[in-house]
Amino acid sequence: MSNEIRHKADTKVPEPTLRRLPWYLSNVKLLKKRGEKFVSSTQISKEINIDASQIAKDLSYVNVSGRTRVGYEVDSLIRVLEDFLGFTNIHKAFLFGVGSLGGALLGDSGLAHFGLEIVAAFDVNPSKVGTSINGIPIFHSDEFAEKMKEYNVNIGVLTVPIEIAQQITDTMIAGGVKAVWNFTPFRIRVPENIVVQNTSLYAHLAVMFNRLNFNQDDK
Repeated sequence: MSNEIRHKADTKVPEPTLRRLPWYLSNVKLLKKRGEKFVSSTQISKEINIDASQIAKDLSYVNVSGRTRVGYEVDSLIRVLEDFLGFTNIHKAFLFGVGSLGGALLGDSGLAHFGLEIVAAFDVNPSKVGTSINGIPIFHSDEFAEKMKEYNVNIGVLTVPIEIAQQITDTMIAGGVKAVWNFTPFRIRVPENIVVQNTSLYAHLAVMFNRLNFNQDDK
């Protein structure tokens, strides 16, 4: 008897589920390296400390079949999760702001393994314009509109100083960018049809420090 799990094509996947699915993918890849051929939600649960029923619910959004008392075939689960999360399709992006964080992202070749290829960067610093990092060219910000005609890009990575975050966002959207990965602590304003993912390192630090202090005070 098989336990069929099918992707609900017309159902919008909850954001918490989308955030957890990459954890499952990474864990299943690790289990594959250990030689596992099948994996169950209970097994994943033991590895990453998420309730097995929650894992099964999350995977119900994905087009993958599991077998009762056996679980999911590891190779199939990896393939389906990568496809579902968009990691198998390369999404090209422009990066704005080649500071320490922007430069680090340009040097991170691992992003391509998750479907993101930064094809060019923009800055106003004369010492950076005309150079490249990890083979990625850095242009002057004034060249953005021109470069949008050359590259098939719909994602903008925002790593600029906070005081110009909204200005650069407006420029990107006016130029045709449809999604913004925002690394600044500024909450940018965008039209409803534009996708925004906020990833503020400072906000995450604040949460970590608060929890750390709370745990210490509780002793």
